[in-house]
Amino acid sequence: MKSQQSGFTLVEIAIVLVIIGLLLGGILKGQELINSAKVKNLANDFRTIPTYIYGFQDKFKALPGDDAAASTHINTATNATTPAASQGNGVINGNWNTATNTDESYLFWQHVRLANLAAGPTLVTDPDYIPKNGVGGKIGLSSATTAQLQISGMSGTYQICSEGILGKFVKQLDTQMDDGNTAGGSMRAVAGGSALGTAGVVTTTVDDATSYTVCYVF
Repeated sequence: MKSQQSGFTLVEIAIVLVIIGLLLGGILKGQELINSAKVKNLANDFRTIPTYIYGFQDKFKALPGDDAAASTHINTATNATTPAASQGNGVINGNWNTATNTDESYLFWQHVRLANLAAGPTLVTDPDYIPKNGVGGKIGLSSATTAQLQISGMSGTYQICSEGILGKFVKQLDTQMDDGNTAGGSMRAVAGGSALGTAGVVTTTVDDATSYTVCYVF
């Protein structure tokens, strides 16, 4: 007696392939939505932080961080003492990524938080004091003076810089907020860890899997 072999029919195989295709499509679409959400979150930082400056100026007629009378204006606020003798000069001095907790750019965050303009710790020694972006990188702000510019050639009054952003997000972010040119315009990018005054990287050389620091001037 011959044994009867059993197996999948063409119809069954076709159904399985369709299901696999749908699953893969769903996974890819889901990842696309996650990436879009991350870019939107990163962009929101650049759009929101300027309102902290304007809100503080409106309330106290001074710049957060640079306010020489911050401790008078706001209970428990700390007046910056570095850079020396620069407080109240209308410039938020100090590097955007400074680790000196007496710098104006460092105390910027305490002042806007105590003024109820932003959320976050107000104790400068708190490990979470420096804000993080949606991908875990540090965010900072300073006046866009030549000596403090992270990316050379940028022109504006203030700069916001956000680090640890993958190249694939950098390109989307620049297209969404500026001109799509990561080496020009109001938003530019440099390789992570670059020295101050580094030239922006050309869009065509931005690697999707490499981390960059993105700066925006306004």
